[in-house]
Amino acid sequence: MLGTLLWFETAFMAVCALMAVGYGEDGSVAFLLSVLVTAACSVVLRAAGIQSGGSISRREAYLLVSLAWVMFSAFGMLPYLFFGVLPDLTDAFFESMSGFTTTGATLIDRVELLPHSLLFWRSLTQWIGGLGIVFFTIALLPSMTGGSVRVFAAEATGPMRSRIHPKLSTGAKWIWSIYLLLTMLCGLCFWLCGMSVFDAACYSMSTTATGGFTPQDDGLTSFHSPMMEYVSTGFMFLSGINFTLLYMAMFRRHLSALLHSEEFHFYLGAIMLPAAIIATVLVSSCGYDVEHAVRSALFHVVSMLTTTGVFTEDIGTWPYITWLLLALCGVMGASGGSTTGGLKSMRCLMLVKQIRSELHRMLHPNAILPVRIDGQPVSRDKLSQLSTFFTINIMMLLIATAVMVLSDIDLVNSVQIAISLVANVGAPLSSDVGPSMSWASLPDGTKWLATGLMLMGRLEIMTLMVIFTREFWRER
Repeated sequence: MLGTLLWFETAFMAVCALMAVGYGEDGSVAFLLSVLVTAACSVVLRAAGIQSGGSISRREAYLLVSLAWVMFSAFGMLPYLFFGVLPDLTDAFFESMSGFTTTGATLIDRVELLPHSLLFWRSLTQWIGGLGIVFFTIALLPSMTGGSVRVFAAEATGPMRSRIHPKLSTGAKWIWSIYLLLTMLCGLCFWLCGMSVFDAACYSMSTTATGGFTPQDDGLTSFHSPMMEYVSTGFMFLSGINFTLLYMAMFRRHLSALLHSEEFHFYLGAIMLPAAIIATVLVSSCGYDVEHAVRSALFHVVSMLTTTGVFTEDIGTWPYITWLLLALCGVMGASGGSTTGGLKSMRCLMLVKQIRSELHRMLHPNAILPVRIDGQPVSRDKLSQLSTFFTINIMMLLIATAVMVLSDIDLVNSVQIAISLVANVGAPLSSDVGPSMSWASLPDGTKWLATGLMLMGRLEIMTLMVIFTREFWRER
């Protein structure tokens, strides 16, 4: 299975090699070497597993998903190494992991100086990782993952994992069709706004994957186009919606499924309330006109809530209340079943309802007060998993912050970097490690910790943590 997955990565690298030839860049050699190494390892892995059966156990599913993400990042760093852009193994692996996990934290200064093929590879890595590496394989080669339901459960994000078709591979194809359609429409809109075809392609992949890598250090700011900001805001918002609901609205024409969804209402509220507060603060305290304030507030709230982590303003000059609101948005994240990171709106909604239910239970101890989402009761198992997930997230943030402090990073930056990595946001809010600066100043040991936090954030912790338990490796 890992060998087959590597064939896909080989194919994506080959596309970038052809792009390098088309642009007349020296990068074709670097990508050719990457293709050869990746293809050779793919052949070896496929040969080693040729006698294996077609089924996959639950334990193997967790191991497959975790190894697939590490493997893709390991081979995805080869172009950076062979180009010489990031000759250090630590830096190259960090950049690759940041792309595939759609974190968007970069160690490269002045990315606009990179060749087109490598810029496209950076954008492509986050687009591949947007919906999930193994989920992509389920859509194209369902027979390859004999236990595809278990694999899907190990990689899917969010507490409620709904199916849109009895056959998982068919549902995966529909989800990827929506993803591809959004990417193409986003690219078309950027092109109509004045971007080149290349920039439009890169920005569309970054936007729909809610990744954060851009072909310029300044991002959309370099274009000085309010219309591009509105386009970016709109497609980041769409990518933050549960793709199952998008499928129901777009292909089944059940718009009511989207409009009546409590998670969607919560997601909208999580955008409108902070955006209204920030816009008011920008008008009253920073001298913004109303249109500029509303546009900037919406863009940055949606950017942080969807964990895209891109900026069009120097938010370091904004009042502290705006920093707090944007940080909270980044921690919360958008809908489950989307391309975003963070805790997910559904979990936050479940937590709010659970708190309200417990308060009612204090007044009426004998009452049966189930937590309901869209009229359906949430099982006790789900609520127990919710408590565990929140507890582990808080522990991760505290441990990561402590390690950052021990690495001689000040407390404010340590907290922001930890949140940024665990939530896959990618860009802390302070001036020392800001939206337009690289993370290259972090010590090597901290960078390796950061890659682990990015992966744990993308796989939502539990999938990765279960591998390190004694029970996982015990013979049965």
